[in-house]
Amino acid sequence: MKKLRLTLSLLVLIGITTSCDDFLSEVPDNRTQLDTPQKISEILVNAYPQASYMDFAETMSDNAFDSENLTGTTIKNSQNYNWEELDDVQRDTPSFYWDACYSAIAHANQAIEAIDKLGNPANLNAQRGEALMARAYSHFMLVSIFSQRYNPATAKTDLGIPYILQPETVLLKKYTRNTVEEVFDNLEKDIELGLQFVGDDYDQPKFHFNKAAAKAFASRFYLVKGDWDKVLANSDNLSSQPDGKLRSIIGYNLLDTTTRFNIYSQASENSNLLVVSTSSLYNRTIRSNRFGLTGAERNTVFGTATNLFNKAWLYSSFSSNGSITIFLPKFVEYFKYTNANAGIGLPYVTNVLLSNEELFLNKIEAHIMKNELSTANAEMEYFLSTRTTGFSPTADKVTEARVVAKYPVVADEFTPFYSLTPVQASYIKAVAELRRIEFIHEGLRWFDIKRFNLKVTHKIYNKPNNVLVKDDLRRAIQIPLYVTNTGVEKNPR
Repeated sequence: MKKLRLTLSLLVLIGITTSCDDFLSEVPDNRTQLDTPQKISEILVNAYPQASYMDFAETMSDNAFDSENLTGTTIKNSQNYNWEELDDVQRDTPSFYWDACYSAIAHANQAIEAIDKLGNPANLNAQRGEALMARAYSHFMLVSIFSQRYNPATAKTDLGIPYILQPETVLLKKYTRNTVEEVFDNLEKDIELGLQFVGDDYDQPKFHFNKAAAKAFASRFYLVKGDWDKVLANSDNLSSQPDGKLRSIIGYNLLDTTTRFNIYSQASENSNLLVVSTSSLYNRTIRSNRFGLTGAERNTVFGTATNLFNKAWLYSSFSSNGSITIFLPKFVEYFKYTNANAGIGLPYVTNVLLSNEELFLNKIEAHIMKNELSTANAEMEYFLSTRTTGFSPTADKVTEARVVAKYPVVADEFTPFYSLTPVQASYIKAVAELRRIEFIHEGLRWFDIKRFNLKVTHKIYNKPNNVLVKDDLRRAIQIPLYVTNTGVEKNPR
């Protein structure tokens, strides 16, 4: 593998908005002062990427359409929609997210090193578990975005991302861009060890890798790897009817508009397992982007035809421009003033990184792949009952015949690295549609498009369609230009 040179300021960015000069003027060894549990806990607050992937991931998916609102056209939104390398490196871009992830990894590594130097005392087990899970999460998101999908047949040679296991102590260091297989091996080690130690003793547990969040992340990781037993082992805290653990869409619809926007990402919401405050403008751009969820295409995602029972979904949407573009109430901006007198500050949006909804759908998918269809039927039926208008417990039953009829097998459509029987293919398609609808705007659809190798067609007003074919090299977002300019190998195109 090719040896690479990465500058410290690019790979381990302690402050993603800090200038290069300011960064290089910092004392490089201040991490050696992490000599108490309190200090280690404080640094772990920053071990989570304070940037959002949701805008660019969602725009690349088949949840985005051309509203033909030419006045809403922006370079960034257009480049995302066309799977192009972005010129922009500011908020809500792959470059910004790359920096935020490696900054989070740097903080996690500093905490791990400090714990090691203290002799790994038992009273720091929870911090060690959190640091390991946080390090794994950022690396997992990076490899999911900047590499091709995980496939054990090609993972030995597919380009991954640098997996950083130690804090940086020199300005220039040689790195290897690990293969996808090496990244996944390291991820599994961090996750398995982290699960042993992670705890729940936090003032605000939803902002940390608590036990439930750690298991939810592990379920996502093992879903991608195709280890169905471990997916189920990490979702055992959800029954087949997890009453009170999924967000109540019916209850949301009874709330006033302001509360509906606020509640989705709140730590007090039972279904939310891990939330993070991100430097993001997504609450603004989701309302005005030319390429996004449009009123004209609402039924493509939320029409009765996408419901197994051919009934209306309970999800409701809003619009700021006469339904040219529409959005669900998931994001609220908090503007943090850095200079109140001058009106200067930074916008933040809280993102839900892990939830019981995702964990439950992962569980259903694992049951399908283990051919435990009766269990999958019961779980899908429960999920649909909480999201379907006029659900009838007697008439609206999930059966194999119903799923196969609703989601017929299309040749060469869903092609994960593992094989699917025709019945499994229909069920997997059904669950993928549930996940698509549930996590609209949140970017998770893009990761399903990658792991199932789905074709995406983006229509463009007065131009030919842009098609992302199977195994398209553009599925691996290009490494940021300012990083590749230092010698890091680019993703092939």
